[in-house]
Parts: sequence; C-alpha cells; structure tokens
Amino acid sequence: MRAPAFWSRPIAFWLAPLLWPISAVYGALTLRRMARPGWRAPVPVISIGNFTAGGAGKTPTALALARALIDRGERPAFITRGYGGTITGPHRVDPAHDNPRMTGDEPLLLVRLAPTYVSRNRAAGARLAISEGATCLLLDDALQNPAVQKDLSIAVVDGSAGFGNGHVIPAGPLRAPFEAQLAHADLVLVIGEDRAGIAARVGGRKPVLAAQIVPDGKNLAGTDIIAFCGIALPEKFQRSLEACGAHVLDRIDFADHHTFSDAEAAALLERATKSGAKLITTEKDHVRLAGSPMLEKLAAASLTLPIRLEPDAALYEAAYRTLAASRSR
Repeated sequence: MRAPAFWSRPIAFWLAPLLWPISAVYGALTLRRMARPGWRAPVPVISIGNFTAGGAGKTPTALALARALIDRGERPAFITRGYGGTITGPHRVDPAHDNPRMTGDEPLLLVRLAPTYVSRNRAAGARLAISEGATCLLLDDALQNPAVQKDLSIAVVDGSAGFGNGHVIPAGPLRAPFEAQLAHADLVLVIGEDRAGIAARVGGRKPVLAAQIVPDGKNLAGTDIIAFCGIALPEKFQRSLEACGAHVLDRIDFADHHTFSDAEAAALLERATKSGAKLITTEKDHVRLAGSPMLEKLAAASLTLPIRLEPDAALYEAAYRTLAASRSR
C-alpha cells in the first residue's frame, strides 16, 4: 500500500465524516482481537511491533536484538507472518529455494541471521521453531497479534513520523486508538530524533528508549546516484544516503512491499544509463529483484545501503532481564 498524504497532516473537514465511522469499527475490531488470550510458549518471547501501519524500524530492531542474543549464546528464531507472501505456514524459510513471492521480503532478510519461520498462525510457527531448537522467540510485527503471549512487547516508533495525524485506519495510520494500544506495550523505542513528541505523548506511563539507524555507506561519498525503493517512509532512505555524502540525483518511490515488474526494471536501468549515475536501493527491496532475467539484471546493477540499529543499552538489558524472568517462572 502507499500511505495517503493526509495521514501525516490534519484530515480534511469533508473527508472526516466519511472515514471516522470506518475508523471506529476498524479500531474496535483490532482491540477486540488484541484482548484474546494467547498460547504460553515454554521459552521466552519478545515481540517487536508498532502502533501504525507502515515502516517504523521493526526489522532493524529485530536484527539488533537477535545479534545481541546470539552473542550471549542464545538460539533465537524469528516468527513472522510473511507479509506479501503466499505461504501460510508454518514454514521454515529456506533462502536457497524460497523467494519473496512465497515468503514476503522481510523473512529473506531475517533468515540471514537466524532461523526464520513464516506462519499466519504465530503459535504454530512458534511450536515449530521450538521443536527445532530455538531457545527464545522474536515475534515480528506482533503488537496487535495475540496468538502467543509475550514476555516483552516492544513498540517501535519513527521519531519523525510519530503517529501521523493521530487517527485510526483509514482516517490515519494508527492500527487502533493509541492509548489502548499503549497498554499492550512494555516499552517504546523511538528511532531517530523525537521530532513528533512521542515521549511527551507516552507521558511516563511506559519506558521510552532511543535508537539510531546507522547506514553503512562509506563508499558512497561524492557518488551520483538514483535511489529507488518500495518502503513506507522513502524519505528516510534519502536522508540516510545524504548522510553518507551521496549525491541523490533522483528518488523513485514505489508502494511498500512493491512487486517490481520487468518494465519498471528496464525503465530504471535506462534512466541510470542516460544519467551516468549508479542505482541504489534498500536491502529489503533488493531481495525482491528476482524471478525474471530483467529483474536479476536490475539486481546486479543496483547497489544496496546496509543499515544497523544502535539502540540505548537499556534495550538489550530489558531483553536479558526478560529471558531471566521467563526462565524463573
């Protein structure tokens, strides 16, 4: 989906009466679902989610937590719905045979670090992961999913986008009313500078931690590039490129989780040839450049910008305490 422009600003007076009744129903159904009891796993469970539709930084957060847990001798496994894929699961992702049309794009990034399971039924995916040796679980995008009880629920928020206009889908980006969702989170992780007043909105009711996305683009300084991406907040990608010193001649935006066509790939390649600039995209977009010779040609011609999350040490400490508390039950 491509987020409507009004999600980031006050909703038009003429549109509000049309959308608010739908938002009220959507939010109520989400909250009813969130209140359902879940299965209690025999291993610690950490959930990484967000309050809104669209990218907030869940995947970098999940990867950072997994690295920290691996360093402590844990065997974490990712459990994900596999948004955009056809597999319902439970299915252990196999990068040698699976593709984005089967699993979605994010599982193919997560599996580079730790075993990853796609399952629309999160409890079924969790059981399979545990049976295959996982000592703890990282639930991707699970704040609103009650299937598995969480020992620690982290709500990730982009510091610039915040909660958009503060309304619920389709009037705004929130998946349910903010106050009710906050009750289901144990801590809030703000990625980037808190320009949206997130800490003030939380008001001390839950711990608010900070984190920064650090791009690894040391070889991009002074390089003319054409950026393309299909992510929820493409302006974040451009800011990261500019922070690396790259000259962004143009940025072509697609909808989040966009499936690229041969025609789009050919157009991007032609644009780069005419301008003499290099193409660059996100790691998440790059894994979707497969399935045809033209898409594979675009993949070969495109650079990627690796990123990593640098959070407050308190995030890792909360995860370690959670594992200890869970095992002492």
